[in-house]
Amino acid sequence: MPPLAGVSRLIQFRTSGGAVANPSPPWKARFRVPLIRGMQVAAGASARGLVASNVSGAFQLHAWDLASGRLRALTSRPTGVMAGVLGPDGRFVYYHDDAGGNELGHFVRIPFEGGTAVSITPGVPPYPTFGLAASGAGNRLGFVTADEGAYHVHVIDVAADGTLGPPRRIHSRPRLLIGPVFSHDGALAVVAASPEARSLRYELVALDTATERILGEAADADSRLGAVAFAPLSGDGRLLGLSNRSGVDRPLIWDVTRGSRVDIALDDLEGDVQPADWSPDGDRLLLVQLARAVQRLYVYDLREATLTPLRHPSGTYGHVYWAPDGAIHALWEDSTHPPQVIALDSVTGGPARILLPAPDVPPGRPWRSVAFQSAGGQQIQGWLAVPDAIGPFPTILHVHGGPEAAMTEMFVPSSQSWIDHGFAFLSINYRGSTTFGRAFLEQIWGNIGRWEVEDMVAAREWLVKEGIAHPSRVFVTGWSYGGYLTLQALGTRPALWAGGMAGIAVADWAIAHEDTTDTLRNLRAARFGGTPDEQPERYAASSPMTYVQHVKAPVMIIQGRNDTRAPARSVEAYEAKMKALGKAIEVHWFDAGHGSLVVDQAMDHHALMLDFARRVLEGN
Repeated sequence: MPPLAGVSRLIQFRTSGGAVANPSPPWKARFRVPLIRGMQVAAGASARGLVASNVSGAFQLHAWDLASGRLRALTSRPTGVMAGVLGPDGRFVYYHDDAGGNELGHFVRIPFEGGTAVSITPGVPPYPTFGLAASGAGNRLGFVTADEGAYHVHVIDVAADGTLGPPRRIHSRPRLLIGPVFSHDGALAVVAASPEARSLRYELVALDTATERILGEAADADSRLGAVAFAPLSGDGRLLGLSNRSGVDRPLIWDVTRGSRVDIALDDLEGDVQPADWSPDGDRLLLVQLARAVQRLYVYDLREATLTPLRHPSGTYGHVYWAPDGAIHALWEDSTHPPQVIALDSVTGGPARILLPAPDVPPGRPWRSVAFQSAGGQQIQGWLAVPDAIGPFPTILHVHGGPEAAMTEMFVPSSQSWIDHGFAFLSINYRGSTTFGRAFLEQIWGNIGRWEVEDMVAAREWLVKEGIAHPSRVFVTGWSYGGYLTLQALGTRPALWAGGMAGIAVADWAIAHEDTTDTLRNLRAARFGGTPDEQPERYAASSPMTYVQHVKAPVMIIQGRNDTRAPARSVEAYEAKMKALGKAIEVHWFDAGHGSLVVDQAMDHHALMLDFARRVLEGN
C-alpha cells in the first residue's frame, strides 16, 4: 500500500490541459508523469498558491486555486521556469527572466490572474542573483547581485496599491553575501556575509532597510550561521536561523532588536536539525531532522521548550512551511511515488490530506539506505536499488550535484529506468554533502575532488564485494558537480570504470572561473581557498583536464550551450584534448542553461545515456 493510501483528499488535482502518461515503455511513462518541484501559498491570501510543474511539458509557474485544485499556467518560456515567489497578498508572482537559461536577466512580475511580465528593475543591465525575498507584509522586495567581485543588497519598496519604487542599494561589500531575509514589516533585513575573503563560513548582518544602517551582527568563530525567517508578526525582531558550531546544524533565534540570541541544542537528536518555519502565532518552530539522509519533522514549542515528533510517512519533504490555517504543508515524495502536496496536522503529523495528488506511475523498485567505509575510515551513506533478479549486475554509480546538497529518498525517473534495463543503481552522499555534519561538509575545502572520488571508489569496491556489481560493468554518472566528479573519477581512477556519463559538467575549473557569473566566482574561489592565480596547483589538481591522458573508459557529456554555472568552453577544451589523444568521447549539446526543464529533452538525454551504456557493454 502506498505510504499515503487511505488519507483524505481535500481537493482534486486538475489542470486546464490534462496530461496522460504514455503507458509503454515504463521508463518513458515515469518521465512523462507531471511533477511538482516547488509550491507556496500566499500568507495573506490563503486561497491562492504558486506551483512549479511540468504538466505542460516543461517546468513553468502556475497559479494554484486552492479551493478547486486547478492549476493555470502563468509562464510559457521555451526553456522553462523553475523558481518563483508569490507575493504575500497573492496579487503578483515574481521570477528571474533570463536569456535562454543563462541566469543573466531581470526580476519580473506578472499578475496572479495572468498577463504580461514586467521588469521590476527597468534600466538595469542583466544580472545574476541567488533569488528574491519578500517581507511578510509585502512592502519590501530584496535581492543580491554581484559585479567585479563586489556583492550588493538591493531593496524595492512596494506601495499599498502595488506600485514599485526603484531598486535601492542598501549594503555592499567585497565578499560573499546571501539573502536577504526580511522582518514581517520589512523594517529589518538580514544577510549572511562572509567575514573574510575566500571563506565559506558566514556571519549574520542585520540592516535597517530605511536608513541602510548596520544594526547588529551575529557570528561564531570558525563556523557558519544562516538566516531562515523572521517571526511572522509585525514589529517582531526575532530571526530564526541556524549554526553549525556544535559540529552539526542546530536552530537558533537571534532577536535583532534586543541583541539577544538563544541556541536550541537538541542534544538527543542525531544528525543535522534545520529550522524550516514559524507557526503563525510565532510560538512554535517547524524543524527538519536529517540523520543519514533520512528526514523527520518536529515541532518545537518555544514557551514550553518541548519537542514533539510528527508522525508522518517516510520519504522526502521539500518546501515545508506552516500554512495560514495552521496546517503544515509539504511537498512529499519517495523513490516510487512522485511529488505531491500534502497537509499535515501540526500537532500530531497526521492524518495527511492530499492537496495536489500525483498521478499513478508504473511500479518501481524502492530505494534502501546503505552504508560502507571509505578512505580514512569515513562512513558513507547511499541509496541502493536493484532489479528483481540475481546479481551481479551492470551498475550505475550516481553522484549528486552541489556539492553542498544531499540525496534523500526522491522520485528519480532515471534511476527506475536503469533498473528496468537490468542495472543496479547506487547514489551516494560523498564527502562535501550537507546534513552529515560540519567536518564531513568541510573536508573537501581546498582539495576539491579528492575525497569525493575516494568515496566513489569505495562505493564501487563495496558494490563488487557485495555481489551487486559486475567489476567490469560499473558506470559513473552525475549532473552539475556530479558531472564534474564523473570526469574527475574517469581521469584519476581510470581502470575502475566501464564508462562515464557526465551532464552539465565542469572540466577545467580555471576556465570555469573566467566564464562564470560574478555571483558564483567568489563562492567557488572560497571553496578552493583562492582564485586560479592565487592557487594554480589546486585548480590544476582538481580539474579533469589535467588527467585526460589517463582516461581509459568511453566518455559521454551532455552540455548546455547557455550554461553560466558550467560554461561551455571548459567542455569544448576537454573534448578537443580527448580527441587529440585518440580517446573515446562524444559530446551532445542542447540550447539551454544549467540543465533542461523540458520533459521531451530530458527524455532524449536519458535515451542517449541508455544507448551509450548499451554500446559500451556490447563493445565489452
